[in-house]
Amino acid sequence: MDRLPLIHHRLLIDGERLPAAEGRTHETFNPATEELLAQFALADASDVDLAVRAARRALEAGPWSRATGAERARVLNRLADLLEREREDLVLLESLDAGKPLAATRRQDLPAAIECLRYYAGWADKLAGEVVPARPGALTYVRREPVGVVAAIVPWNFPLMNAVWKIAPALACGCTVVLKPAELTPLSALRLGELALEAGLPAGVLNVIPGLGTEAGQALVEHPGVDKIAFTGSPAVGKRIMATAAARCAKVSLELG
Repeated sequence: MDRLPLIHHRLLIDGERLPAAEGRTHETFNPATEELLAQFALADASDVDLAVRAARRALEAGPWSRATGAERARVLNRLADLLEREREDLVLLESLDAGKPLAATRRQDLPAAIECLRYYAGWADKLAGEVVPARPGALTYVRREPVGVVAAIVPWNFPLMNAVWKIAPALACGCTVVLKPAELTPLSALRLGELALEAGLPAGVLNVIPGLGTEAGQALVEHPGVDKIAFTGSPAVGKRIMATAAARCAKVSLELG
């Protein structure tokens, strides 16, 4: 199999496949042949708000944020198992959408994603608090809790690997996630969201909304319901994200080219 059937993909919000609120769509092409691969719903600020609200409900209502580390580890390991099961299909999907040689995707991108999931699954039940030395008669302790709703914004060059690098640690810690893949390479992230549901991740814990950086990306960064922003991309955009997040004291982690 050297090509994909033409499919129209929808956003993944609160465990459901939804069209974009404004009905907008976008196309992704095989960069080697310029062949149309797929059409997909293109998120804007309305869809971002819907996804962030779903992630907030999932965070506050549970059960993910209140699950034990061992329970979260089992789901992350099941997701890794599903990536193993779908290995060749994911290799093909990533190669066609991102223009990568099959051998390179098979050797690097997919194994790195699977290993990352298993690594953070191993951490999930080891994130313990601690009792801090204090004066006699006092008890001081550290309790570790999820940061909250995490906005994960990833670039086009390593779509699946970058997505997993963002979501695996967040999910291991009990956070909920809104993942915005690049509009050039959304297909593996959308498939990842489907597999996460199959692995047992509750609805709303991982939402996947492809969109333009200037629209969906900016709306995510500005949204008051987002507690943490994880971004991989250019220094210029990273600076703007830091400035925007600073206005409301949102946490930020950046990997800048």
